[in-house]
Amino acid sequence: MSTPEFISRRSPIVCTGGCVASSQPLATYVGLDILKKGGNAADAAVAVAAALTVTEPTNTGLGGDCFCLYYEADTRKVYGLNGSGRCPRALNLEVLNQQGYNEDNPLPPTHAHNVTVPGAAAAWADTVSLFGSKKLSLEEILHPATELAEVGFPVSELSAFQWNKGSYKLQAVNNKYGADLLINGQAPKHGQLFRNPSLANTFKVLSKGGKKEFYEGKIAQAIVQVVQSNGGVLELEDLSSHETEEVQPVCTTYKGIKVWEIPPNSQGITALMALNMLENFCVKEMGHNTADYLHVITEVLKRSVSDCHWYCADPAFYPVPTKDLISKVYATKQSRRIDLQKASEGDEHGSPFEMGSDTVYFTVVDSHGNACSFINSIYMEFGTGLVPKGCGFALQNRGNNFSLSPAHPNCLSPGKRPFHTIIPALATAGHNDDLLCTFGVMGGFMQPQGHVQVLLNMSEFGMNPQQAVDAPRILVVYNKEDKKWHLYLEDGIARDVQEDLMARGHVVHWPISGYDRHMFGRGQIITKGEWWKAQQIPISGSKVWWAGSDPRADGCAMGYCVE
Repeated sequence: MSTPEFISRRSPIVCTGGCVASSQPLATYVGLDILKKGGNAADAAVAVAAALTVTEPTNTGLGGDCFCLYYEADTRKVYGLNGSGRCPRALNLEVLNQQGYNEDNPLPPTHAHNVTVPGAAAAWADTVSLFGSKKLSLEEILHPATELAEVGFPVSELSAFQWNKGSYKLQAVNNKYGADLLINGQAPKHGQLFRNPSLANTFKVLSKGGKKEFYEGKIAQAIVQVVQSNGGVLELEDLSSHETEEVQPVCTTYKGIKVWEIPPNSQGITALMALNMLENFCVKEMGHNTADYLHVITEVLKRSVSDCHWYCADPAFYPVPTKDLISKVYATKQSRRIDLQKASEGDEHGSPFEMGSDTVYFTVVDSHGNACSFINSIYMEFGTGLVPKGCGFALQNRGNNFSLSPAHPNCLSPGKRPFHTIIPALATAGHNDDLLCTFGVMGGFMQPQGHVQVLLNMSEFGMNPQQAVDAPRILVVYNKEDKKWHLYLEDGIARDVQEDLMARGHVVHWPISGYDRHMFGRGQIITKGEWWKAQQIPISGSKVWWAGSDPRADGCAMGYCVE
């Protein structure tokens, strides 16, 4: 299969009614359809989540987890849902050690032990129940995706490319029902029609029986059967006891903009820590994507990523020092450690206690001003690849994010939620909590790094939403083998910038182009008004939505107008 090219340009979408931005045009259309039928942002978000499960099964599905941030326009409040699942109760370090797995010899990513309880189905139902319009039933909301799975759809270009890359998991001899996501044993090609009647039936079961039927009925039994037959220990009780958790979103203020994220076990605090540190530097004066600017962002991200990878864990098992980690005092201390001319080394986390601790993203706004920032994932391509009988979806391998070190806060434990990469985001005006934008950048450990860069593109450099997601990005990764930080620069960043960064001691990879650009994530964003244009907090009352959709994905933003 030939490597996809990135040669098109896009303009921001502008509209006055509802608006949807996702990584698949068919899913975007489904969301708009729900809005026009009287649903609100929450209803439409669940419809989009379901449609993406059909059209992009490599990255998302009912076998995975999700998180949701919901902005209620009438009260200007932000609500959060944690839809991540837990480790099986029968799995612990002793069981793994007896099987030869430990910190030095971790589980293979596709091992059935990495299947944590899928949280998406419950979170979809709870999103509709808690935040939905009450005008549409769950069955009506899931109907477009059900029909899409039954009738079939032509597979998009990047989705076909990813499908082919991950198809070996579905073709494995131990994966009896992996063929349900293939055509004659092969991944579908770009433009080829694909049907998934098993998934359509799963949607019908969820629509009529709700989450109880999903977690206690035949679907649950099928999930347990395929996990246990592949050496896992997941049991029906793990599924039947699962519940979505309502959480209080965490936030910080960056130069008058209040940025909201999901708290741990999600890595949202990484973005907040980085923004707090960046507030201590005159980044606008440095210039966009200059060596000075990228050096500072890289150094800030090293510190926030290191802290998050140590402290971020399930707060039910470990007292994550979230308040201290995202404090301005701690950020000032961390900022002072940065040398503006020299790259730092090592992966050492800080000590906030001294101060006092493969995925789809999409977003929806409705004509009333409500917004839903939503992210859904099965982690790596097709997760474990294991497909339960008659279900039409693959099971996630989110358990791969657990540490197997007994001393680590994120150490694997029975009933524990793992460190989670997926994070939705929102931004509101610091003085009155008017909605500024709902946004996200999907893609593993890139996500908080993408949040920071996209937001700064708008707030510091006046880019519109489409320009903000178009602009070349960087990715900072710590390599455990050579014990060095590696800096990846996307095609479009100048050669002299790369050379300058190398001279400062960074290990630079440049230029990253073609399909490899997927490492920089795929973002979606909808803003209220043109606050980014004047680089000032907007006056209340703007009726125009502006939206952008990442060119690194197949999707688009769409909207409609109202009187």
